[in-house]
Amino acid sequence: MSRRVAHSSFWETADVVFGSALLGALALQWAAPLSLPGGLFTPVFAVAGTALIVAGVALIVLARRELRRRGQPADPGTPTSALVTTGVFSVSRNPLYLGVVCLLSGIALVANLPWIFVLLLPALIACHFVLIAPEERYLDAVFGEEYQRYAASVHRWLGRVRRSPQFPEAQ
Repeated sequence: MSRRVAHSSFWETADVVFGSALLGALALQWAAPLSLPGGLFTPVFAVAGTALIVAGVALIVLARRELRRRGQPADPGTPTSALVTTGVFSVSRNPLYLGVVCLLSGIALVANLPWIFVLLLPALIACHFVLIAPEERYLDAVFGEEYQRYAASVHRWLGRVRRSPQFPEAQ
């Protein structure tokens, strides 16, 4: 029996999972300030953070554009009628979540908010269990073998599975 949507509660969204980490980091920074190492690292953090912000925004924009191009919703609380495996989805099964992680990491570096890194770990764990696992079950129930082939060929976060000459069936 397949579910009609991957998520049905308002709190089962990336906005809540990752937004909570950001708000928690801001509150912790106010209550117990924490700083990244300064000195020569400051410009390195600024450049790396800016690159992560740009990469995160690019992933989010490209993923939303690809979903829109294929006529599919970006909201996992809305039913989907086609499996999107093109564009950034050809190298990440979760480019929207990956984009948010890059964006938050970049903000942490640029704004000197190391608490984001501390709270990103529980947010990633919540992301897996609250967001990704139900979405994977939903997609498997709706698309079956097509989704299973896709999941076997594209990593959850980043990269394609290499084909082994010894095991060509492992994509």
